[in-house]
Amino acid sequence: MQSSLVGKVYGPTEPYLVGREKIREFARAVLAQAPLSLDPVAAQAAGYADVVAPPTFAVLIAQRAEALFLFDPEAGVDFAHLVHGSERFSQERPIVAGDSLRATTTVSRIRSLGRATMIETTTEVVTEHAEPVSTVRASFVIEEARSDAA
Repeated sequence: MQSSLVGKVYGPTEPYLVGREKIREFARAVLAQAPLSLDPVAAQAAGYADVVAPPTFAVLIAQRAEALFLFDPEAGVDFAHLVHGSERFSQERPIVAGDSLRATTTVSRIRSLGRATMIETTTEVVTEHAEPVSTVRASFVIEEARSDAA
């Protein structure tokens, strides 16, 4: 993996229109029971326009921009040896049904770990009007392919 990729920016992605049912499905999948994520009346009573996504919902939008990096031929990612290391989320504001969001990924760091390379990315999720919504920091580990010497 080339360290020259550090600082390279991928995106912005096409707009992702956040739907109420997508938020509900995601909330159920991650066992989030908060009424704000499931019930539009509860969300509206709390001052939101519609249901509110769990913070990790941002991964759906972030992965679109991360994919631009991971599938970039210049990056040369070997998916047979790729492991997702970690993911951290910071929210500027909750994601709400009806939001139209875009993501941009920046390769933050590439470092060697013996026979592996760790890649760290930072993905900014914003509204179509560039209002910050969420920052997703991810790491990927790619083990060096081993040759089968006899």
